[in-house]
Amino acid sequence: MRHHAFIIEAAEAESGIETARTWMRQELDSRANDNLDVIVLRYGLFSVADARRIFDLATGASFVGEYKVLIIAVSRMYHEAQNALLKIFEEPPKGVYLFLILPTFGGLLPTLRSRVTVLEVHAAKQQEKISEVARMFIEGTRERRSALIKKLASGKDEEERRESRDETIAIVNGIEMASYRALRKHKDDKTIIALLFEIAFLRNYLHERSAPIRMILEHLSLVLPENLI
Repeated sequence: MRHHAFIIEAAEAESGIETARTWMRQELDSRANDNLDVIVLRYGLFSVADARRIFDLATGASFVGEYKVLIIAVSRMYHEAQNALLKIFEEPPKGVYLFLILPTFGGLLPTLRSRVTVLEVHAAKQQEKISEVARMFIEGTRERRSALIKKLASGKDEEERRESRDETIAIVNGIEMASYRALRKHKDDKTIIALLFEIAFLRNYLHERSAPIRMILEHLSLVLPENLI
């Protein structure tokens, strides 16, 4: 039985989008480019309103073929937006295929994850670069980290706070990526294993609307091992 709803973990959205298109070519024998029934959507912050739009697109008629494919690349999404996707991801209309691409599964609700199939990005595609802001945080001195934390925690309006939250997520993602790479070289390193558990715990707060940026980054600064990169 062919699955109809997928999630893809990819630090770079384009890698995940290409993974979805490759699946299409192999499984549906369908053109992934220049196809009116293949819709690629890119979001920074995915909202409940965006989830409603996905529902409307998924339930609408296809243009020319028997299949419709929605490829949704998201930088981050609040829990209420994930809840709004549950029904359409559990029972998409016949002939509709859904792909949700996230930089990490860390903030994904178990209820949504249980309704989808995970598609793996090819290993060669997973060697994305750690973001510049994450590298600055990891390699910086305590003083430089403190200055960066102060800057990110001092947003004056909603737009600045949203940008700061995005940079904080990039930092956490970068630390997680660097930790997994380090763990491949030092499989039993208890410090790195503990750090990964810390990251998994902090993600519970990171994807909330009022994420405590200062608390998250100050804690990571304290537990971050030297020479992680």
